[in-house]
Amino acid sequence: MNIDIHAVIGEIVADNYKTAEVFRSYGIDFCCKGNRTLNDLKNADQITLDQLIRDLNLVRQDHNDFGVDYNTWPLDLLADFIEKKYHRYIEEKLPVINEYLVKVCKVHGHAYPELYKIYEVFRASSEDLLHHMKKEENILFPHIRKMVLDAKMGLPYQQPMFGFLKNPIAMMEDEHTIEGDRYREISTLTNNYTPPPNACNTFVVTYAMLHEFEEKLHEHIHLENNILFPKAIKEEENLKHKLN
Repeated sequence: MNIDIHAVIGEIVADNYKTAEVFRSYGIDFCCKGNRTLNDLKNADQITLDQLIRDLNLVRQDHNDFGVDYNTWPLDLLADFIEKKYHRYIEEKLPVINEYLVKVCKVHGHAYPELYKIYEVFRASSEDLLHHMKKEENILFPHIRKMVLDAKMGLPYQQPMFGFLKNPIAMMEDEHTIEGDRYREISTLTNNYTPPPNACNTFVVTYAMLHEFEEKLHEHIHLENNILFPKAIKEEENLKHKLN
C-alpha cells in the first residue's frame, strides 16, 4: 500500500527505515517531530509534498535491501541494542568532540565567534544526554526487560514504582525534543556543518564529527520514539488487560 498525506512520519520510518534518508534529504525531522503527518508539512518552505510522497513510495518499493527491520525485534533485544550501540557511541564521542571544539575555539574563535556558541550548546547537550541515558539504563530499560521476561515466564504484570510506562517515556520524549532543537541550532551555526574556506584539518574534522553525531542521535531517538516506546506502552496495556 502506498503512503498518503495522512501517514505519520515516525510510523513511516518505523515501518521502513530506508525512508529515513528521504526525510533527511528534505531536512525533515523524523525522530523528535515524528508524530506529525505528511499533511502537516504542506506549508513548509521548499517542500513539494507530492514529490516527497513519490520519493518515499519509490524507496519503499525497492526490495533490493538487506537493512535491519528493527520494528520486528523483541523489546528487550531492541533496548539492549540501543544501549550497546548508541549509548556507548555517545559516551565515547562526547569527550573527543569536546576536545576538538576546545582546540578550534582557542585557535579560530576570534575569527569565527559562532564557535563559542556551538561549544556552549554542545556542552549543555553533553551533560543532559549523559544524565538522560543513565535514567534509561537504570530505570526505564530494566523495567522493559523485566516486563518481557515476566511475560515469557507467565508471571502477572507488576506495576513499577513510577506508575505506568507512559510517565517516564513522556519525560524521555520531552528530553529528546530538547536535544533535537539543540542540534538544529548547531546545524544552523555551522552552516549545515560546512567548514569555512581554507579551514584547517582540525576545523574540518570537528564539523564532520558533529555532523555524524547528529545523524547517530537522530537514529537513536527514532528507534526509541517511534519503535521501542510505543511498542512498550502497547505491551504494558496488553499485560494489564490480562489481569482484569
